[in-house]
Amino acid sequence: MTHHDVPMTDIATNVQSVLQTIRDAAMQSGREPHTVQLVAATKYVEAERVRQAIAAGITICGENRLQEAQAKMEAIGTSPGLTWHFIGRVQRRKLKSMVGRFSVIHSIESLEHIEELHRRAEERQLQQSILLQVNIGNESTKGGFSASDLLKAIPGIVRFSHVKVDGLMAIPPREEDPEAMRPYFQKVKILAEEIDALHLPGVDMKELSMGMSNDYPIAIQEGATFVRVGAALFGARPQ
Repeated sequence: MTHHDVPMTDIATNVQSVLQTIRDAAMQSGREPHTVQLVAATKYVEAERVRQAIAAGITICGENRLQEAQAKMEAIGTSPGLTWHFIGRVQRRKLKSMVGRFSVIHSIESLEHIEELHRRAEERQLQQSILLQVNIGNESTKGGFSASDLLKAIPGIVRFSHVKVDGLMAIPPREEDPEAMRPYFQKVKILAEEIDALHLPGVDMKELSMGMSNDYPIAIQEGATFVRVGAALFGARPQ
């Protein structure tokens, strides 16, 4: 067993432990636990271990790479209540294959992406649910709209009727102390409220995808509805 692998039995324990932490963080914030959903970040995790996590109660798998996701979806097959989300950096040429395959794409970062998604979803006569990624720490290494660009761009999104905007996603700058991430999560929440106040058709801010293994309880306290957790479930992955 390599250093980063968690034994199978521990995956089930980890899933229950993370779900409990989510419930506790929600209750402490006066929120109903069912308003926060756990997205298991399954990048580099073999299908067999993902299957174990599903057996232990995972209902959403989040993938970062299309090919890896396709292979795993095939290996795992359908399972009642199981959905797949795309949480990685989006490449425009791959959007065609992503439409309808992922119930939510968390990481849409440009109007070009939205336009392409709309075109592909229209061809397939479906509506694709997305989240808009906001680069809340204005980091050059990360994708996403800046907050000001997003506010400018959002009215133009309304015309793409085959794309449904369900909220925002963010990956704040990582801090050693998770408490230092709180202001970033607060900023995402405020931005979502500003967008909601515009009352744009087809734009809803009901989902906030933020928080990962090191900081998800704090993200929940600040309004996260999806937390993307990998290491806390499967152990640290190879870099």
